Amino acid sequence: MTVQLVWFKRDLRLADHAALSEAARHGPVLPLVIVEPDYWRLPDTSTRQWQFWRGCIAGLADEIAALGGQLVIRTGAVADVLEDLRGALGTFDLWSHEETGNGWTFARDLEIKAWTGVYAIPWRERAQFGVLRGRAQNRDRWAARWDKLMQQPVLPVPDVVWAEALASDPLPTGEQLGLARDGLIHLQPPGRAAGLALLDGFLHARGEHYTRAMSSPISAEEACSRLSPYLAYGVLSMRETYQAAERRAAQVLVERPPGHSVWARSLRSFTARLHWHCHFIQKLESEPAIEWEPFARIYLGMRPRPADAADLAAWSEGRTGYPFIDAAMRYLNAHGWINFRMRAMLMSFASYDLWLPWQEAGEVLARKFVDYEPGIHWPQCQMQSGETGINTVRIYSPIKQGHDQDPSGDFIRAWVPELAGIAGALVHEPWRLDSETRAALCPAYPPPRVDHKAATKHAKEQIFARRATAEARAEARGVYVKHGSRAGPIARRGAKARALVKKQAKPAPASPQLSLDF
Repeated sequence: MTVQLVWFKRDLRLADHAALSEAARHGPVLPLVIVEPDYWRLPDTSTRQWQFWRGCIAGLADEIAALGGQLVIRTGAVADVLEDLRGALGTFDLWSHEETGNGWTFARDLEIKAWTGVYAIPWRERAQFGVLRGRAQNRDRWAARWDKLMQQPVLPVPDVVWAEALASDPLPTGEQLGLARDGLIHLQPPGRAAGLALLDGFLHARGEHYTRAMSSPISAEEACSRLSPYLAYGVLSMRETYQAAERRAAQVLVERPPGHSVWARSLRSFTARLHWHCHFIQKLESEPAIEWEPFARIYLGMRPRPADAADLAAWSEGRTGYPFIDAAMRYLNAHGWINFRMRAMLMSFASYDLWLPWQEAGEVLARKFVDYEPGIHWPQCQMQSGETGINTVRIYSPIKQGHDQDPSGDFIRAWVPELAGIAGALVHEPWRLDSETRAALCPAYPPPRVDHKAATKHAKEQIFARRATAEARAEARGVYVKHGSRAGPIARRGAKARALVKKQAKPAPASPQLSLDF
């Protein structure tokens, strides 16, 4: 029988894997992971991402081995690897999930599409979450399609007849890929078991105050789900995560435990963000150029390029002279993760205060995020820099955010130790200290790199001058038609949502691939 070659990309799991499930019905399966050195030389990839991805690959290999198979790992360009496998196997059928990655992976997939055409090798790609290709991208129907997909049954781990194993390369280290150490100290444990444990802990304990606690970096570390890297690399599927949250919401509705109204609000908020995950990735799928160009072309050239190297470095290293900005950036540098509000604040400061182009600031942040997801990252960079043409311009005050999210100043003192000796509220504004006190308490901490009020005034003048033109208004209408949100997820739709939750409150059959006790 023809070998069914399943190419695992950002879908490192066996459960709820459409490509694997279908391939297993057609013949013996050869599971394949390809480590692409050229990918790891890109400006938006990093050691910390590879460390997590490498651990997830190792976990997938163990899962396959436990079922009697062997994951084939090859290092090299995909076309070269497939050509080598064609020589060993003869013909084969190729299976994978669709991938909405960066421009490099898009070009690579076009190359592989051409390669499979030359040798008449069928390549069957399957959607792995609510991002649609072709005419199905119509935004007027997109939310309903997402809802329908999320309600479909989670696919169990299929019964697989494994093909005869081939030679496999060892997983390279970061050093072997030419990746430099990047200052990461706290890497989340990779792999499916760790992801399932986090999901279970979030839904039953940590997530109770998610809605209230997600904004501050102090409380968000514990209260947020922390599932983003597991979703980014496909260790957990979007559908199984969504359905687990819905089952928990149904349990809360029926059992009404203490704090049930708080739990219900937090779970609605969480499932809404699962919807937004796919909503944003759909933007990049629909228009790959937004990795480089603004949604609204009226903003082309507004910010000077290349970026000011000194400003970019000071921001990246947490040396801007604004304590809360610097604390957030240093936390991110050490953890590879920070909560969404802090991500937005950091991008806002780069875009408005320092007037840096989002493309270059975005590459810096992409490398820092272990959970880097291009389809979320680039639209968010544009939104926070005011270049979509349809979103509100949000400029974060680094001082107000500090007082709101770190009122005691302890987060600042922990991550900016140069300021540890400053008591009280002045830790948020050390420039207000008299020169003698400042020299005694924080001599190594720099003064503010820019004046926030003056810098953001200039930024708003530049943006709103363009936004006020007829050309900008016409372009904004086009952006909305192609990318704008039409409706929220089913979890936020009032009576309809409550009716659905009641329906789902009936006990569901055990799911062997999602071992969670509800």
